[in-house]
Amino acid sequence: MTDRAAQLAEELHSAGVTDVACALVLGSGLSSLTERMEVRARIPFSELPSMPGSRVPGHAGEFVFGMLGGVATLAQSGRVHLYEGWEVASVVRSVRAFAALGSETLLLTNAAGGMHASWPAGTLMYVVDHLNLQWRRPRARRGTTGPYSASVLEALRHAAAARSIPHEEGVYAGMLGPGYETPAEIRMLRSLGADAVGMSTVCEAVAAWDAGLEVGAVSCITNPAAGISDGPLNHDEVVEAGRRAGARFCDLVEGFVQLR
Repeated sequence: MTDRAAQLAEELHSAGVTDVACALVLGSGLSSLTERMEVRARIPFSELPSMPGSRVPGHAGEFVFGMLGGVATLAQSGRVHLYEGWEVASVVRSVRAFAALGSETLLLTNAAGGMHASWPAGTLMYVVDHLNLQWRRPRARRGTTGPYSASVLEALRHAAAARSIPHEEGVYAGMLGPGYETPAEIRMLRSLGADAVGMSTVCEAVAAWDAGLEVGAVSCITNPAAGISDGPLNHDEVVEAGRRAGARFCDLVEGFVQLR
């Protein structure tokens, strides 16, 4: 763990975050999960000297700690991105801190563009692997053939089956952003084996795995990627689609946390 990540963990601990069992990162439009928590502490990024601030619409920019389904859970509502100008170490600082706070599991979530015409907006995709096309990678002491935990994936499957929540599974392509991809770029990504595309997650997954966490990720398909549909893409629609998928997403994550 870096000195800044250790400092962030100390700041969160001083703000009331202790004995975390499971940690979450909530992407665009997905912060409604915190409404289900029995909140013990709500800490804006701005109150933590070691935490970079998020400037993306739809990202609350706070940590929420409390009980979710009877499990001590730390939810990071919003994230910081490489395209905002942050270095990789800043983007992954919080997930490295989660391990120091006791968490053994991290579930990353994101809003993503889907590459299959048969996947409507609101589809939930479990990430089984990723393509890091951000051309950045956090320092990792461990080699990896893939940071995503088989046990986390199995828990997600069980949580979905118990609640009759449909889902897909696939490969997430992480792009640098901040602009949406062109139709030609989407064709390229499909040829590389990607099923969804976004601008986050890949560096966080590698850093969390390096910190010893069991890592999983869920993409909420909020829009068809460029060239899959004829309409223009915009961030407001991404956030709104995430909110519309909120109930199923929250049911899934709450069920998952109870299994961890």
